[in-house]
Amino acid sequence: MSTQPVVAAVDGSEDSLRALEWALDAARRREAPLRIVHVHQYGLWTQPEVAAAGPPDPDEDPVLDQVRGHLAKQTELPAVEFVVLEGAPGALLPEMGATAGLLVLGSRGRGGFASLLLGSNSLAAARDAECPVVVVPRPAEDAGEHLPSRAGRPVVVGMNADSPDEATLAFAFAEAALRGVRLRIVAAYPWPLQTWMLPGEIPPPDIDQGAVEHETRILAEGSLAPLRERHAGVTAGIEVLPGDAAGHLVEASKDAELVVVGRHRRRLLAPARMMGSVTQAVLLHAESPVAVVPPAPPEE
Repeated sequence: MSTQPVVAAVDGSEDSLRALEWALDAARRREAPLRIVHVHQYGLWTQPEVAAAGPPDPDEDPVLDQVRGHLAKQTELPAVEFVVLEGAPGALLPEMGATAGLLVLGSRGRGGFASLLLGSNSLAAARDAECPVVVVPRPAEDAGEHLPSRAGRPVVVGMNADSPDEATLAFAFAEAALRGVRLRIVAAYPWPLQTWMLPGEIPPPDIDQGAVEHETRILAEGSLAPLRERHAGVTAGIEVLPGDAAGHLVEASKDAELVVVGRHRRRLLAPARMMGSVTQAVLLHAESPVAVVPPAPPEE
């Protein structure tokens, strides 16, 4: 079991307290320490002498005092560390992923516009952190302040059968094993297929949807075989579905404990980190917590 800490980002908002609860549960399951981080944001107008003074003492931070009061009501706490940083959260929080096993944030904090579904700090962390990032959403308007319990519901993972991401699938299998729940694997294939022809070209023969679905399933099952063997205790079922992968995953999130998606690998012509449209759509609209898993580093 990894001893890298689970990092929870807090800012005093209800969103961050929900994320703290999720992170605390994750730390217990992993038998890992919990690192609680509060970033004091400063702007370009900050006086140099203020920045040079360094971050406040964690023992004198009101947000962390609130967290301590929250944790005082808990039992069986893991080892807990408090960290205060000074700077831009969108830059500093992803950096915490370099020494973490998991980074957990609320979907929005105190900053930003109330109409946004996903805050910029959560977006930056999910895109840039070196470790998996879990974004805990706000509950539905009719659910009150707290997320309804999702214990016992399946872990859902999205899979691209043509180019499966092993890091994403391995994380999903491990998370299902930790939680003692089944794993629901969603492999979507494009349908209907779009065909573009120039004037005068002969249209291609009709493609049988059943054949496309069968081929997608064969590819997916072949990639999943080693993971099924390594996690023999996990019941994993695959659903091969036509159409929009993001839509299927968002729909599945309504009855999921966690949805797991991957992050795009860097490309030669696009060296910046990217999440991909499916991952971003799931982050924006899922009703369950979402884990964004970075790709495994390329082998030397």
